[in-house]
Amino acid sequence: MKLSQFRYYLPPELIAMRPLPNRDESKLMVIDRRTETIEHKNFKDIINYFSDGDVFVLNNTKVFPARLHGEKEKTGAKIEVFLLRELNKESRLWDVMVDPARKIRIGNKLYFGQDDELVAEIIDNTTSRGRTMRFLFDGSYEKFKETIQRLGQTPLPKIIDRPLEPEDEERYQTIYAKHEGAIAAPTAGMHFSRQLMKRLEIMGVDFAEITLHAGMSNFRNIEVEDLSKHKMGSEELIINEECVDLVNSAKNNKHNIVAVGTTSLKALESSVTISGMLKPFNGWTNKFIFPPYNFTLPNAIITNFHLPQSSMMMAVSAFAGYDFLLKAYKEAVEKKYSFYSYGDAMLVL
Repeated sequence: MKLSQFRYYLPPELIAMRPLPNRDESKLMVIDRRTETIEHKNFKDIINYFSDGDVFVLNNTKVFPARLHGEKEKTGAKIEVFLLRELNKESRLWDVMVDPARKIRIGNKLYFGQDDELVAEIIDNTTSRGRTMRFLFDGSYEKFKETIQRLGQTPLPKIIDRPLEPEDEERYQTIYAKHEGAIAAPTAGMHFSRQLMKRLEIMGVDFAEITLHAGMSNFRNIEVEDLSKHKMGSEELIINEECVDLVNSAKNNKHNIVAVGTTSLKALESSVTISGMLKPFNGWTNKFIFPPYNFTLPNAIITNFHLPQSSMMMAVSAFAGYDFLLKAYKEAVEKKYSFYSYGDAMLVL
């Protein structure tokens, strides 16, 4: 398929700028692939579609404060640094994006914090992901991470065009986030409240956890018309034995396997055996899912409404069916659903 096939009209005012007061009170569009029907519900109604033995696959990655604001040595020019990936713990070496990029050269030092408490030096600018930066920090690793946590900001997508607010630190995160490493939240999971998860648990629904540290690919535009030529960035993925057992048991017993978000969808499809079962995984995945694609494990997905021409929209369209998803998105626009990270939810059955 072509990139241009994933254009649709999204009024800017439908992009949610803030989360709702309560996580589980967003709207929920339920679309059924078999009947091609569309229902309009509340997210809490999700319990009506599942039962004992079904498995929800959750991404327990935790977003870290990846956005730093600093100044360039000598000139004092304001520079934004986006921490992408820790390359070497001992050397304090990171892959980063810098903005404005044209002002930064190898050897430039950047200063962060009111008293220049954090200093970094650009040592390479040839990586596909941006630049490589070394933090010049003499203290312990724990002290270094504490400084990053204090000086860094929650990496809200730039399309959410407003100053950070105190609640963003908690709300741009799932309630089950455990393992730090993501720069983009697995937003479908942000609709789950503790009360709703408890109700699902009482019903007999199991929660299988994977860890996929969502990276910069979630924000970057796709720049090729032929989607087969697009290369996704690699993201760290961990699937343990406990998750494998829950998912495979559900499959063997013909229960639903529900991918909560496109990151969980990608994780499941990145580690499938020839016989169609899930296997443990500890490494990196650059899987790019777009139509046509035959899914092996999940038979339902919970997701948000994604931006035009985004890789997340393409993954959902591969699952829901391209024409049916575009029909659903058109109806979502007409009924003024909220889109993107803080927006409403969709359940694809």
